[in-house]
Amino acid sequence: MKQQDFLEGAYYDRSVDIKCIKIKQPIGEFYIGCINSKNLKEITFSDVRRMEGERGFESYLGIQRPLSPSRVKEIAQYTKTVDACFPTAVLLSVKAKCAEFNEENGILTLSPYKSDDDDTPSIPITHLANVIDGQHRIAGLHDYDGDDFEINVSIFVDIDVSTEAYIFSTVNLAQTKVNKSLVYDLYELATTRSPQKLCHEIAVALDKDEESPFFNRIKRLGSAQSHNLPGSITQAAFVQALMKFISENPMRDRDTYLRGKTPALNDGDLNKLIFRKFLIKERDYDLTDILWDYFEAVRARWPAAWASTDKGIILSKTNGFMAFMRFLRDAYCYLNVEKPEISDFKLIFDRMSFDDYYFNTDNFKPGTSGESALYKELVGSGALKH
Repeated sequence: MKQQDFLEGAYYDRSVDIKCIKIKQPIGEFYIGCINSKNLKEITFSDVRRMEGERGFESYLGIQRPLSPSRVKEIAQYTKTVDACFPTAVLLSVKAKCAEFNEENGILTLSPYKSDDDDTPSIPITHLANVIDGQHRIAGLHDYDGDDFEINVSIFVDIDVSTEAYIFSTVNLAQTKVNKSLVYDLYELATTRSPQKLCHEIAVALDKDEESPFFNRIKRLGSAQSHNLPGSITQAAFVQALMKFISENPMRDRDTYLRGKTPALNDGDLNKLIFRKFLIKERDYDLTDILWDYFEAVRARWPAAWASTDKGIILSKTNGFMAFMRFLRDAYCYLNVEKPEISDFKLIFDRMSFDDYYFNTDNFKPGTSGESALYKELVGSGALKH
């Protein structure tokens, strides 16, 4: 047997059985079932949106966006965590000539199609199912080695490309992106330790204490509550800024804790992860004190700017907060003290010549450009050269 014949046999001689139930909805009938991730990876392909044709006569084909390597990497890591879960269905489209449903046993059999007609394309096992939605999840499962990851699928049989496109656009346009502050707030319910839970708890502690520089200044669910001061920062902004000093890979650290172990202290660049030791050694109160003292020193140095509710003054608002959080690493490394106090930070800020009203939107534009500009001013002030 020639190698080409052998390869073709491998692509056309096998079929996949999927236990399914038939669903009837206004769009028509389709099937809901589950399939082993290995089989799912083998039978699926994604029709990426592209342009084809001569100039002036181009046609746009395919419905999928190109794969995002960073998103695939993130999902691949997630699939290896102890509590990985894909609860929503991957949506697939198959040709009727490749699908046969047995009503008695509820098995949908997907089989390759070998054409004897040059005008009709064959369909190998690798192209049995076109992915309508879920291509990143499938790609993220590429290196998953176990047999224990089953994926729930919704399978549409013999629908045209316009219907595929309609389903894809409806599913993705109808989804409301979950507010990140809500996501971090839900870590309060977690029973195990994690970088996310630690940062959430510090944010809550600083927001609740009446003596804290952040009292009523952190929007817990990402939107203003009745008690929030004007210009308050979101919980997501606080958590993400702090977590950069604690964990290079929060998902991996969380998974390690879930497995009953403690993450390694040296997992990442400790020159950047200045507060990782507080996570590993469970010194939550000490880390909270550092954040409190640092921003208390900011408030003491520029009290009018910190207290200002004027939209044009940015010190205690997101731009100012993010810039000073970036500067915290420089200040902490400069002090070279494990647990600095307010007086240590005050010495640094007292060397800066900025007055309260220097922190305005004329000098520091809204957005990341203003944040970066303020950070450069703080570093360039010479306060860390004494």
